[in-house]
Amino acid sequence: PSAAGISGHYPTNLANSNELAELERKNREVVLSLYEALSCRDVDTVTKILAHDLEWWFHGPPSHQFMMRLLTGADNESSFSFAPKSIASFGSIVIAEGCDSERGIYWVHAWTVTDGIITQVREYFNTSLTVTRLSNSSSSAAKIGRSKSKASTAEIASVHCPSVLVGKSVPGLVLAI
Repeated sequence: PSAAGISGHYPTNLANSNELAELERKNREVVLSLYEALSCRDVDTVTKILAHDLEWWFHGPPSHQFMMRLLTGADNESSFSFAPKSIASFGSIVIAEGCDSERGIYWVHAWTVTDGIITQVREYFNTSLTVTRLSNSSSSAAKIGRSKSKASTAEIASVHCPSVLVGKSVPGLVLAI
């Protein structure tokens, strides 16, 4: 299918690549503004950027629902900080990825931006697919994952988290999912 036909995420009225590049730049700015507002706990800006009927998908361990707890006020004292290490834009989709290496937590957010408002977010935290696909070798973490004993996600991710940010990028993997 053509780029314009993929899930309706690319506006069909874009006349040229300059317009698409400008749209992607604006969408990245919206997402960066959200992360900045979250770090400053600027509730007014967050409210303006997020759609009131935000569609939210979460993929990962329930204990990693930091964004939901932050936005709903369930955990105002959370020390978890969303500081993206990379951001890529594909039409109306903006992919941000980051890692908290101290906690061994790797995350990816796929934001959908429509007319300057975030209408959807898909969160990916330490999913087993991400951990196993990014493994370069039969490291001890991979052996733990194959053994019958249950390893925690944090144990596996702590080994892989640094390698994800050095020469590896997950947006292609996330888009393929």
